[in-house]
Amino acid sequence: MSFTTAPRAILFDLDGTLADTAPDLAAAVNRLRTDRGLAPTAYEILRPTASAGARGMIGAAFGLKPEDDGFDELRDGFLGYYENALMVHSSLFAGVGTLLAGLADNGLAWGIVTNKAARFTDPLMPLIGLDHAGCVISGDTTPHPKPHPAPLFEAARRLGLAPEQCWYVGDDLRDIQAGRAAGMRTVACQWGYCGTTEPASWNADHLVDTPETLLALVLESVDGVTLAA
Repeated sequence: MSFTTAPRAILFDLDGTLADTAPDLAAAVNRLRTDRGLAPTAYEILRPTASAGARGMIGAAFGLKPEDDGFDELRDGFLGYYENALMVHSSLFAGVGTLLAGLADNGLAWGIVTNKAARFTDPLMPLIGLDHAGCVISGDTTPHPKPHPAPLFEAARRLGLAPEQCWYVGDDLRDIQAGRAAGMRTVACQWGYCGTTEPASWNADHLVDTPETLLALVLESVDGVTLAA
């Protein structure tokens, strides 16, 4: 895929991309385990699954899939615990503040497209310092969550841009799938959770290791360098 237009906006996934929310997600699922007399699951096991929300955390902690008996009860309990403790240990990843400020300083809009439901996203934004986003698209904002492109189309619409004027940055395969389906340049951020597959296998247009590297990449494009993949 080839892109000759510099970006006008950068769209981001939330969990594992801008925000390190895994500690609070892990605490919520481990409360379910202790409720049942089970030892907590090691954080190192839970962290890679954090971008997949309840499906990932319950899968890692209990070995259940959404179609399995008992999953719905665990999911509801997990979401209830998480909703009541959204911002105990969560924080922005190092360098994200500088990244977002650098985008704004160079006239670039930025927004968030997450599969996290609005009941969690809306209260979390001011708590974690992201309430100045140009748009926030939650998992239930449109009829289809990622990897469907509908949330990304809605983000571009709210920013008054064509999809091809936006880049999408995420730490999960479905982020890259959604971005490509929307016709956006895609960036896999390797500082995130990244699930159980290697980001290099996702066919993203770019792989970046730090927010600072991403900012340099964006500004290089804005300065008139044509990027092709």
